[in-house]
Amino acid sequence: MTHEAPDYFRPEHGMVLTHLLIVRDVDRSREFYQQVLGATVIREREPAILRFHNGYLVINNEGGPTDDKPTVRAQAPADPDSLSSALNVRVNDVRAVYEQWRSRGGQFLTEPKDHGVEIRCYLRDPDGYLIELGQATGILAQMAGTSAG
Repeated sequence: MTHEAPDYFRPEHGMVLTHLLIVRDVDRSREFYQQVLGATVIREREPAILRFHNGYLVINNEGGPTDDKPTVRAQAPADPDSLSSALNVRVNDVRAVYEQWRSRGGQFLTEPKDHGVEIRCYLRDPDGYLIELGQATGILAQMAGTSAG
């Protein structure tokens, strides 16, 4: 079932930032983001569009060049262990979201790790895209101290 998303199609303030994921199987990826992360499906395919809290994911198939990008091929990551981009999701309680997404089938690389300024962990989607799940801790105080000085 799809839902209305007028701010994606007609941004209220002129622009909306989305993240495009090129995948091998749109249905599989759409189901992962809907079932594991809890995204809302706005459009089923060609391309699939999902609302994820205050942002959107556009999910489309691999493919050859198009007339507006004549030398560019769209491909899912060839090597999930090489990072060139990642979704970065910030939450207020990283451990609670970690447990929720694990219970829905998310497979994390590690449990949340405390790095002093933030607590974070990572999981991959079905095509190998890395998703960082993090919670700010000391970084907020660090940033406040920097802006005051």
